[in-house]
Amino acid sequence: MPATGGGDLRGRRVMTGLPGLGWRADLRADERVVQGSRTFVPIMQEQEWYRAEAEQIEVFAPLVPQERVWIETIGSAPASDGPRDVLSRLVSLDAPTRRDPVPVIDAPSVLGRRVVQMVDGVERRDLRSVTDLYSNAEGDICLRVAAELDWYRWSWTGQLPKTMEVPVHLAWLE
Repeated sequence: MPATGGGDLRGRRVMTGLPGLGWRADLRADERVVQGSRTFVPIMQEQEWYRAEAEQIEVFAPLVPQERVWIETIGSAPASDGPRDVLSRLVSLDAPTRRDPVPVIDAPSVLGRRVVQMVDGVERRDLRSVTDLYSNAEGDICLRVAAELDWYRWSWTGQLPKTMEVPVHLAWLE
């Protein structure tokens, strides 16, 4: 949804871009900044946002005009009516496309992707896959995930994240 609608933006996942040109995702926003009659949104790469929050430091965040910022919203799993042809996947270039969750089992690769784990009907978000699918010692198909903060911390410190094994039937990709 467009960021022009108001509401708190700090820490929200956002996309930026221009209709007809393209969109950039995996970004986070900070609170709006008003300069004269224009409103801007400080935008940073998701990794920089996590580093700033974890280490309580300031990072560079370019100011993007508010009308070029869109807030990511949580989608719901689409009804599956079999394989989709290319024509059913065409989108409008007027706004970013909603990304529906995909069962991990249906994805060709999951390494590095955002994962939602279902635990007793409750969604556990802010996870990243640190492996592709594998068969564990019991023969179950699984993937390993880490908390998103730990996933990003791994890149700026080299500290390996704590991971956990998730059965494939309990995991979706955002």
